[in-house]
Formats: sequence, C-alpha cells, structure tokens
Amino acid sequence: MARRYDPERRQRIIDAAIRVVGRKGLAGLTHRSVAAEADVPLGSTTYHFTTLDDLMTAALRQANEGFAKVIADRGALSDPRTDLPAELAGRLGEWLAGDRTGVELEYELYLAALRRPALRPVAAEWADDLAALLTPRTDPVTARALVALLDGICLQVLLTDTPYDEDHAREMLARLVPPPPPASH
Repeated sequence: MARRYDPERRQRIIDAAIRVVGRKGLAGLTHRSVAAEADVPLGSTTYHFTTLDDLMTAALRQANEGFAKVIADRGALSDPRTDLPAELAGRLGEWLAGDRTGVELEYELYLAALRRPALRPVAAEWADDLAALLTPRTDPVTARALVALLDGICLQVLLTDTPYDEDHAREMLARLVPPPPPASH
C-alpha cells in the first residue's frame, strides 16, 4: 500500500498537542493522546516528534507567537510619537482579555522549561523576540526590563486571578520608559 502524502500532518499534530495541553495540562500530553486528538496513527506523532520534549518545543514555539504577534501587528512601536507605556499596557490587556486558554497554555508551556531543559531555548526566544521588537524604541537593557515587567504582570494576573488593571500597568511601564512629551504646535 502506498504511503499517503499529508503535508499538513505535522501541523495538525502540533495543534492537537496544544489542544491536549489546554484541556488536560502537561500531565495529559502523551504521543498517544496527541495522536488521538489529531486523528493520526501513533507512529505519525513519533515520526515527526521523537520525544515529548520535541513535541512540547514545537507547541511552545507556536504558542509563543501569541503576544509578540499582538505587539508586532499593531505597528505603533515604530512610531516615536506613540506613548509606549500606554501602547504596551493596551496590547497586554487585549491579549489577556482574549482566549484565556491560549494565554494559560502559553505560560504553562513556558514554565515547563523550569523542569525540561530542552524547552529553555524556546522559552528564551519569547523574551528575545519581544525585546527585539521593543529595542528600536529604547535601549536593549530597558527593552529587557520591559519584557520582564510584562511577563511579571501576566504571571500575576494568571496566578492570582486578579483582574488586569491597564492603568496600573501603564503607570509601572512608564517608570521604565516615560511617555513622549506632548506635541507642540
């Protein structure tokens, strides 16, 4: 019997892994659970992802795109007249107000790097990519401080069920990067 060509199978497996982690947490992630969710043979998951760490790495890389995409898609970061603290606080609120499962999943995979060294480079990519987006508006050290603050705010909201306070976030961010002066006429 000829092997069926399925160019989307790898992506379907990654998407299935994200859904499994979203429903069952990392403890529920197995090659078998992902194969069932993706409706593919078990051998397909191990063909594309030899280890669970390989599968988690691919899922984390895809999940990492969430917040950075929200920031990059706006384009306001390149405009020096944009109030950077207000823009970041607003985008963070937009992201946290969206699909909460996706945000929680992203952080669950991100924090899995504490115990799974194979995930650490991908977890670091998130911070590096976001800092790279912010660096044109500030220096690299301040960009990293902004990333750390945004990350901390997210963790506090997720872990304490505290509602996101955009005004408070903007105030904290403004301590690192003051808003631009008002335009003079």
